[in-house]
Amino acid sequence: MTNSRSKVLKLRNTIGALLIAPLVAMLAMFAARVAVAEDWPQFRGTNGSGVSVSTGLPEVFGPEKNVVWKTPLPPGHSSPVLTRDRVFVTAYVKEIAVGSQQSAAGNQGNARGKNHKLLVICLDRQTGKLLWQREVPRTREGRLQNVNDPASPSPVTDGTNVYVFFQEFGLVSYDGGGRERWRLPLGPFNMFYGFGASPILVDDKVILPVDQDSPSSYLIAVDKTSGRVRWKVERPAVISGYSTPIIYQPRQGPKQIVVPESFQLSAYSVADGKRVWWVRGLACEMKSIASSDGEYVYINGWGFPQNKPGEQIGTIPFEEARARYDQNHDRLIAKSEVTGAEKMDKMLKNAFEAFDMDRDEKLNAKDWEVFRGMMASENGLLAIRLGGQGDQTATAIRWRYQRPVPQVPSTLLYKGVLYMINDSGILISFDPATGNVIKQGRLHGAIDKYFASPVAADGKVFLVGQGGQVSVLKAAGDWEVLAVNELDDEVFATPAIADGRVYIRTRSALYSFGK
Repeated sequence: MTNSRSKVLKLRNTIGALLIAPLVAMLAMFAARVAVAEDWPQFRGTNGSGVSVSTGLPEVFGPEKNVVWKTPLPPGHSSPVLTRDRVFVTAYVKEIAVGSQQSAAGNQGNARGKNHKLLVICLDRQTGKLLWQREVPRTREGRLQNVNDPASPSPVTDGTNVYVFFQEFGLVSYDGGGRERWRLPLGPFNMFYGFGASPILVDDKVILPVDQDSPSSYLIAVDKTSGRVRWKVERPAVISGYSTPIIYQPRQGPKQIVVPESFQLSAYSVADGKRVWWVRGLACEMKSIASSDGEYVYINGWGFPQNKPGEQIGTIPFEEARARYDQNHDRLIAKSEVTGAEKMDKMLKNAFEAFDMDRDEKLNAKDWEVFRGMMASENGLLAIRLGGQGDQTATAIRWRYQRPVPQVPSTLLYKGVLYMINDSGILISFDPATGNVIKQGRLHGAIDKYFASPVAADGKVFLVGQGGQVSVLKAAGDWEVLAVNELDDEVFATPAIADGRVYIRTRSALYSFGK
């Protein structure tokens, strides 16, 4: 009898162990996943690289396929950033009249203008649930041109706190629970298209480039704990720009902030903002973030179609221009005074505001020199060696590619291949060592204009067109398209990738896709 009872107890224990073991394994896997959760802390992830170590990403997804969660959002072009358990974005909404039944999240109309609110939004990363939403006060009306909007700069996070920038206010920081930590009003700003650069974090500093036409451009470092300005460096030679910086760590010395500027690439010391080295030869207008392998950066820039090498428009000195155009002899050139039919005249009439730095509808001597510099510059993609002291132009440029390059999307350096997506869906892969084209082809099914920059992980490259077509490629010099997914909505934001999920913000929602 005792022997039988012992056998029964042993059987029960065995069954119990078999039932409990999978649960224990699942809990262990979950705990391990939480422990190693990957962040995507800023625009394009760690140091703006656009690359994640994530695996197991889906190739096929859409509004009804492989959706982990979908959360409606107000409009905004800022890209999502991730901590281990949160997602941060910025947005804007039209102010809603008292008594209106329309929800803020459902208000997807064009809110550009005088009557909109600026929002910082925090979601739960696992579920997409709204955790909190905060309004940032508008202290001015920001200049916006073309498709730019009031919530274009992306947030940056240190894993706990979030730091956001709006051109209609300045910098604000919140903790993970939504409590405001500090605020720093900045501006007003004067960029041709409106603000586009995103803040970044370097150690204990928030870094923001302010590349504008007037007053003087500057680079600012703010203490991330207190919001106090640590240093501010004037950059009077820099005009409108929209590029987010990256960080370079030399073998010796402090970290450096590498900023694509108008006509040049410059590096500034993180410690005090001092300009360390620079390379001339960039386009007149920079929007992309640099890709880097730690030794070289790869940066593309585009200003005007007339900046294609061999097609530049000739210009004349300001005194000759005054003799030609200045009809009322006020030593300025008004748009109405430009009446000729030559190429230079047509360029002045068609893009007058781009050269008018203070927007007073007249060109002075400084404006005219900017016009001449813009006309002399060249569009292109450059490979530039990092480091040095002073002007490195003569020795640092490794190669140039001067056929058509995109206006907005950045390049992507992934697994030894450099990728660049042009307007209308033409993708080019390069050998980063030589600049030689490995493959060039059109993304069939995704012929579109591109504002989002490419990102990569799991041996795949993800490219999102404005119309919401997401091309998933097998990453290789001789790349191939694995799938083209339709999101049925506009996309301007760059995706985020972490822990087997792809986060894509459309005009009306944020998706988390995963297998």
